[in-house]
Amino acid sequence: MEDITMILDMAREQMDKSISHLEKNLLKIRAGRANPSMLDSVRVEYYGNQTPINQVANVNTPDARTISVQPWEKTMIPEIEKAILNSDLGLNPQNNGELVIINIPPLTEERRRDLVKAARAEGEDARIGIRSVRKEANDEIKALDGISEDLIKDAEERVQSLTNKYTKKVDDILEKKEGEIMHV
Repeated sequence: MEDITMILDMAREQMDKSISHLEKNLLKIRAGRANPSMLDSVRVEYYGNQTPINQVANVNTPDARTISVQPWEKTMIPEIEKAILNSDLGLNPQNNGELVIINIPPLTEERRRDLVKAARAEGEDARIGIRSVRKEANDEIKALDGISEDLIKDAEERVQSLTNKYTKKVDDILEKKEGEIMHV
C-alpha cells in the first residue's frame, strides 16, 4: 500500500511539472499586451557572455502596448537592440539614449488565430506528458509484487482520476489563454 502511495505522489509531482511547463511556455505566446516575460528568451552579449536581458537591465511595461528596457550601463543599449532584433520575436526596438522602447503592435485576426493554434499545440504537449505519466504509473503499479487485483484496480482508478484532474487543468489554462489572445 505504501508503494502505491509513493507511485501516486510521484505521478502527481510529474503532472504538476507538466502544468508548470505549459504555463511557462504559454507566457511566451503574446496576447497583444506587453509583458516583461516576453523578453525572457532574449540573451545579450555582456563582457563576452550570453546573458539574459533581465540581468543587464530593468524590463518594465509602462502601459499595455509598451515594454521599456533600461540598461544598467548605457553602453549596452546597442547590444540590447541587436539582441531583440535577432530574437525572432518580431519586435522592433527603438532607443532614446536612455532606454530601449518596444511598441507592441496590435494583433491581426489571422495572427490571433495562429497564436491560438500555437497555444493549443502547447496544451496537447502537456496532455501527452500527463498521459505518459499515467502509463508509467500504471506500469509501476502492475509490476508490484504481492498486491491483490482489487488493490491494483483501485490504484489504477486513482491514477486515472489524477489524470482527469490534470487534463481539466490544462483545458482551463488553455481556455483562459485563448480568451486573452482573442480579446481585442
